[in-house]
Parts: sequence; C-alpha cells; structure tokens
Amino acid sequence: MLEFINVSKSFWTGTQRKVILDRASFRVELGQSLGILAPNGTGKTTVINMMAGLEKPDEGEIIRACRISFPLGFMGGVLPKLSANENARYIAQLYGLDPDYIEAFCRWLCDLEEYFDRPLGTYSAGMRARFIFALMLSLEFDIYLIDEGMPRTTDAEFNRKAGSILADRLKTATVIIVSHQASTLEKFARKAAVLKDGQFYQFETLEEAKRLYNYETQG
Repeated sequence: MLEFINVSKSFWTGTQRKVILDRASFRVELGQSLGILAPNGTGKTTVINMMAGLEKPDEGEIIRACRISFPLGFMGGVLPKLSANENARYIAQLYGLDPDYIEAFCRWLCDLEEYFDRPLGTYSAGMRARFIFALMLSLEFDIYLIDEGMPRTTDAEFNRKAGSILADRLKTATVIIVSHQASTLEKFARKAAVLKDGQFYQFETLEEAKRLYNYETQG
C-alpha cells in the first residue's frame, strides 16, 4: 500500500510559486493499478519521484507499506566511477539481496560484454539505459512506477528480453503510471486520477478520468 496524507509540494520558478500538490490525500492498494493523467508541466515526474522517496513533500506524510520501485528510466542511484558489476553488487547489498545473483542477471540481460566491468562513466547513453533498466528488473517490487510510458533502448534484442520479463512481473505487481496521454495508461490501469493545478482527482475508471481531463485541457 502507498498512501499520501495531506501532501503539499511546490516550487519557486523565479517569478511565481508553482503548486504541484495542495493537501492531496489518496491511497493505492496492492493489486489496484492506477493511471494518472496530467498535462505537461504539472509536475508528473515530481509526483512519481515523491512516491519513490526521491523527493520529499513540503508538508504531509507519505506511507510506503510495500516495496516500491524507482521510476522506470530513472538514471540516478548509480555511481559513474564504478563499473556495472560493482554498481549491481552495491545495489544488491542495499536491498539485502544476493550480489552474485543480481550481477549475473544484469550481466545476462545487458549483454554489455567487457563493458560490464568498465566504469559507467565510459558508457554511451544507450548502454547506460540498458544497465539501469536491467538493474531495475533484477529487483522485484510490489509497485512499479512508470513516468510517461515504457523506456526503450536502441537495442532490439534487449528490448525483447526486458519487455518479456517486465510483462511477467506486471501480471502480479501493481503499476502506477503517469502520462499526459490516456492511451499510454490503457494497457496498465483501470482506475485513474487527474492531476491539475495541485489537485488530485481520483476515479474508479479511466473513462471517468478522461472526461474530466478532456474537459480541463480542451476547455
């Protein structure tokens, strides 16, 4: 279970204060995936990062009573001066998992060959993305966070293997996905919410959320 209780978050843009959440309260139960519709510029990534614990609220409380992933495609949390091998083993220890297993899984899925033992700082953007995605898949979570759809790399074989593994995981895991397009949410969630002007409106169905979202963005 993930719960926001009277959570507020805002930023000073230099000219005005931008409100991301204004005393928002909602709960996501395991087994009930949620899609969040939000126009560009409303703070989608900030909300996802708060769910993951990467950002703190200004006020309120966030309760994480389960294992929550870092956002798919998130490129932080690894050290460029360390190799993929060293990063994988370090992350495994943080999560209390078997470093040998995490290393072997990532090495197999990434297929980076000798680069797996070289510093991440020497990787291309595509190689780094493959390793981060593989690392995320090596850790099993109760809730997976997805910001604006599935991350993709330029390596077709990696996409095939990673996509198959993720599809299996999502059969039993809960997903929270945020996007400015309703079509992106349809594959993952039946329940949905709309984030607009700091308010969080939660609905039982995606269709209900789409009606409000279309009215707000087209009106």
